[in-house]
Amino acid sequence: MRALLATPGLAPLADGTPGIPGIHADFSQDTFWSYLVKAVLIIVFLLTSVLIAIWFERKVVARMQLRPGPNVHGPFGLLQSLADAMKLLLKEDVTVTAADKFVYLLAPMISVFCSLLVFAVIPFGPEVTIPFTDYTTPAQLTDFPVAVLYILACASLGVYGIVLGGWSSGSTYPLLGSVRSTAQVISYELAMGLSLVTVFIMAGSMSTSEIVESQTQIWWAIPLVPAFVIYIIAMIGETNRLPFDLPEAEGELVSGYMTEYSSMKFAWFFLAEYINMLNVSAIATTLFLGGWRAPWPLSTVNDGMFNEGWWPILWFLVKLWALMFVFVWVRGTLLRLRYDQFMKFGWKVLIPVALTWVVLLSISQAVRRFMDVDTSGILIGAGVVAVVVMLAILFWPDKVARAEKERAEAARRSPYRTPVETAPFDAFADGYPVPPLPGQKLPPSPRRRADVSTTTEEAPRG
Repeated sequence: MRALLATPGLAPLADGTPGIPGIHADFSQDTFWSYLVKAVLIIVFLLTSVLIAIWFERKVVARMQLRPGPNVHGPFGLLQSLADAMKLLLKEDVTVTAADKFVYLLAPMISVFCSLLVFAVIPFGPEVTIPFTDYTTPAQLTDFPVAVLYILACASLGVYGIVLGGWSSGSTYPLLGSVRSTAQVISYELAMGLSLVTVFIMAGSMSTSEIVESQTQIWWAIPLVPAFVIYIIAMIGETNRLPFDLPEAEGELVSGYMTEYSSMKFAWFFLAEYINMLNVSAIATTLFLGGWRAPWPLSTVNDGMFNEGWWPILWFLVKLWALMFVFVWVRGTLLRLRYDQFMKFGWKVLIPVALTWVVLLSISQAVRRFMDVDTSGILIGAGVVAVVVMLAILFWPDKVARAEKERAEAARRSPYRTPVETAPFDAFADGYPVPPLPGQKLPPSPRRRADVSTTTEEAPRG
């Protein structure tokens, strides 16, 4: 276990590797045209994956709800997503009169542009040889020593599209959705960033290709289980997906920050949301699940033949779509949280647990490095304790709510209970009628008193 949890980053990085110091991939032979072809292929991959993801989500949720899902357009309904895209493309474009025109048009473009930047540093595989040629290049657009910080920066800038879109619409519900999104991103990006810090400590690098190379013996999701769980939760909150889709909650905000958008402007926001799902899934695959490396025991077959050539791209896509299934599974299973529950969970559970885990891991690595002491057992025990504490905080009942519930139940069952005396309730106090809350009682209706008095006067006297 000590060998598995050793820190490769404490040794010199990329010894003898040509190209950029501090990264594992070698881009020294790449030219302008190779970069251009890779960039075009990544954009085509993302746009195609979004169409597949929409169809995939509809089919999986339909299976969960015992219904067929899309099955008319194309075989197995595969062309349904394309039909939806054409509908949005040809739909009449409406611009809100009260909107700030420039920012109103700029906001969805910001969201899409920032979402397309993340895959620039995601490694799809090791070096590959182009068929019918002897040209070899990494299956990655580019990389640099602080690539993960670049990813976090792109994710942080993407929220500006949501904020500006909600503000520029000149309407109440989009503004509320954009404010919610700001608080949500701040809350859950902190937990996400802290979970990634543990990977930096273990791998000794922020380069994506170097982090994948550091997972030759073990995927970081295994020794860093608490960080991996926190990241999975935070990535769902980061992408505004159920049960964390509060910026666009249909039951409360109509459609949130997208309420006043239509046609292709709405499609840009829709596209950015699904590309961000692919982004966070690719980050989890790269940093926690070994990246393009084959799962065990395939990684041990014939001296790792499945980790060479074009095979690694297949393993990367399998892991990516497994995490996309988690998104759909959660959406079809859980209900939306209240906003106070959502913020309490982010600030009082995820961030303290993530911060505690970073401190424990840092101390463990320092003791191992400078005192030459095996702390694997302590680290594993601390991880188990962190997960248990997080679950206990999450599911521990609120004492106040539990006491109120017990008092209400006792009062309901008591044979000596008496009606609670309350002050007269004025339904029109705020200018419009509202129903009474539990324990409040409406005053007698003046019309009913008049009807009763009239009936009494007209009754025959015996």
